[in-house]
Amino acid sequence: MLITGSEGQLGRELIKLYPDSVGTSHAPSKPSYLPVENQDAVVRFLASEKPDVVINCAALTNVDRCEKEKEYAYKINGLAVKYIAMKCSEIGAKLVHISTDYIFDGLDGNYLENAPPNPINYYGLSKLAGEHFASSANENLIVRTSGVFGHSNNFPLFVYKNLKNGEKVNAIRGFYSPIHAQNLALAVKRLIQLDEKGIVNVAGERVSRMELASSIAEYFGLSKNLLNESDQVQLLQARRPFDSSLNINKAKKLIDFDFFSTKSNLEAFERSIKVAEKKI
Repeated sequence: MLITGSEGQLGRELIKLYPDSVGTSHAPSKPSYLPVENQDAVVRFLASEKPDVVINCAALTNVDRCEKEKEYAYKINGLAVKYIAMKCSEIGAKLVHISTDYIFDGLDGNYLENAPPNPINYYGLSKLAGEHFASSANENLIVRTSGVFGHSNNFPLFVYKNLKNGEKVNAIRGFYSPIHAQNLALAVKRLIQLDEKGIVNVAGERVSRMELASSIAEYFGLSKNLLNESDQVQLLQARRPFDSSLNINKAKKLIDFDFFSTKSNLEAFERSIKVAEKKI
């Protein structure tokens, strides 16, 4: 098995579940360096490793950076998937591609797998291109997810740290389906075991960012008085969908454990925080 983007939030958790897998990095200083936007590098790497499954977690997920660096975003989120899909088909590997709720415009919410995409920012557009390329692989599974959080750079961690330090939290108004990277990794592993194909939404329960922030405060015994819900998005470069929540009924029928409840995801969050605090 090959896991691209193995140093990201999801990639780290998948490596734990597949300790014998090969994980790639986008850092040139690392021995596992693989510039996924380089077709020749992808072809050589996959030809050398000959994996039976490739889980593509590599992505440029900074939404505002994608808006400013469109060409680079397309190379990572779009073209790279084309190269990986082509080589997977050639060597007989299954491609498991991780996609996003941001392919939708957020006007409706609770999006099913067959809902028509309509991205309103370049991140979503580039990831939608990646989905199209992933679907060209002979054997493919596209996992759409939402608000993945884990070891770094995410809203739940921001909420937790700020509240713990007695600092205010501004939650932008809107809804999504956040899931912890541990639960997402376990769910992806289960879908691979089931040899599932096509598109599957794997995410958490639909919540507003304010509701999630309140749940975090309550779970960890922190003050809710520091929470504020706001419509202020003027500092953001890219537009955000108001309600990008995903319908996960299909995944619930396939996966035989609780990957989705806010409680389950906050329990995973607490475990990851304890591990991180022990390392300090």
